[in-house]
Amino acid sequence: MRQAALVALAAVVWMTSVVPAVAQDAVKVDPKHYKVEFENDQVRVLRITYEPGEKSVMHEHPASVAVFLTDGQVKFTLADGKTQDANEKAGSTMWEPAGKHLPENVGKARFELILVELKGKPAPK
Repeated sequence: MRQAALVALAAVVWMTSVVPAVAQDAVKVDPKHYKVEFENDQVRVLRITYEPGEKSVMHEHPASVAVFLTDGQVKFTLADGKTQDANEKAGSTMWEPAGKHLPENVGKARFELILVELKGKPAPK
């Protein structure tokens, strides 16, 4: 009986250390860079700030609209390991489909944006 309990415990430890979480909420896994400014049942508005050289951890967002407050040079590592570079201009906006990424500020200045995450279906009129 004792051996079965040890095997079960070892399996639980292995599963929790090897299997990543299904959904990594940026605010929960990286509160240093992500702050909730507003939230209701339709949207969540995040303020995102990275100093030069800072990077996040792999996380995901639902479909979103980004509003860039500063210029920025960002490198995104995607869930499949591929990378994408982006050069954003202050005042520009962008639609982002749902997905996972790991952003890194590769520029020499602070990078800041507002991200409006969309939730579920629109409210009835």
